[in-house]
Amino acid sequence: MSNTIGEAAGIVWKYLDKNGPSSVNKVTTETGISKNDVQRAIGWLSKEGKLSIEMVGRTETLSLK
Repeated sequence: MSNTIGEAAGIVWKYLDKNGPSSVNKVTTETGISKNDVQRAIGWLSKEGKLSIEMVGRTETLSLK
């Protein structure tokens, strides 16, 4: 399970590095990762201090620090 989360975290990081700040829904849709795995990846990246999460209106936006 932790391998899957680590892989998802890597995919999310690479996506944000290439595309810039994005909503959780956009990351989920465009990477093809399940919403649960994206949420786990967000936790992983947040714990490592690599991710910023900001509410823009009603949308949760992710970006790299």
